Amino acid sequence: MPWSHACPPHSVSVVTRSRSLPALLAAAACAAALALFGVPATAQAQPPSAVVVLGDSAASGEGANDYEPGTRGENDNWCHRSVHAYVHRTALADASVNLACSGAEAANVGFGAGTHHTEGSQAQRLVEVAGEHRVTTVIVQIGANDDAALTATGIACIRAFIDPREPPCRETLGPLVPERMAATATKVEAAVDDVRAAMRQAGYADDGYALVLASYASPVTEHMLPLQPAAGCPYSRADAGWGRTELFPALSEALRGVAERTGARFLDMVRATEGFEACTKPLQAQEWQRRITVDPEALVYGGLDAVGFHLAQESFHPTAAAHAQMGRCIGEFVRSGSAGAACVAGADGRTHLESEPATTPAA
Repeated sequence: MPWSHACPPHSVSVVTRSRSLPALLAAAACAAALALFGVPATAQAQPPSAVVVLGDSAASGEGANDYEPGTRGENDNWCHRSVHAYVHRTALADASVNLACSGAEAANVGFGAGTHHTEGSQAQRLVEVAGEHRVTTVIVQIGANDDAALTATGIACIRAFIDPREPPCRETLGPLVPERMAATATKVEAAVDDVRAAMRQAGYADDGYALVLASYASPVTEHMLPLQPAAGCPYSRADAGWGRTELFPALSEALRGVAERTGARFLDMVRATEGFEACTKPLQAQEWQRRITVDPEALVYGGLDAVGFHLAQESFHPTAAAHAQMGRCIGEFVRSGSAGAACVAGADGRTHLESEPATTPAA
């Protein structure tokens, strides 16, 4: 007979006026068992369930505003973890934990002694979180700042648009994409392996939680409105189209391969903000991707350290509205049990889960 049935529940007081000898012996046996083995599992309070995200700016919530204190530039921490980040919008668990940090590379997700924006290994912190919570889902979104170099590529495309002496970025960088994505995949795979190792270290079996590897949504498109440079999108339409239809899908395919090799589930996000990219709507508030953005609050929290890149750090990142849609789609994906799918924005203003990966963008 299980202890939970043989002994009264630990939280229940049993009061009797008299007991027979067998009853007293049974009570003594229960007391001894509880002292030796502890409270039965059925009587113990379960730790709160949690969904956790690791990664870079796309996961931290860069561009979504309302960043957690301590990540707004204070003491050189520019992780920009937003309270609106998609991990907080999945409705997958009691708690949501954001370990992602803007600008992070795959090595910052994996184990190691290095730091990024003053913070150490995200995998190491995952061990701690997994010990305090019952982690049901781990999301990883990383690779953009490794050899894929999405930020540097965007800057090169802007430079090519502004300076007529510069050749189009699709011509100078396009031939490098296959090699860059292959190198990125190698580093991301090592990071995902470390995430698996972190969960094992915390006592989880590989099938005891959902591990999701996500790709990235293209922030710009060739379908920009007229006068897009003045509106905050200084890209040529041809280069923007190359980024949307070739660069971002190439990274997505590389990450899909990582997911297959590591046993992670893959969520294609290339089209998650399609039709709502920067400079595609009459009003900026209707868009799901930031245009070039200068944030004066960076000076408030980061002081002179903000001068330069950090002032425009939010540029071409998903907005809070985008994170709300992506979070809902991610939650739907995890609950579906599917090994792979895509989040695709619809004309109805919602991002929908498509059962088959859909990296190829619409025309």
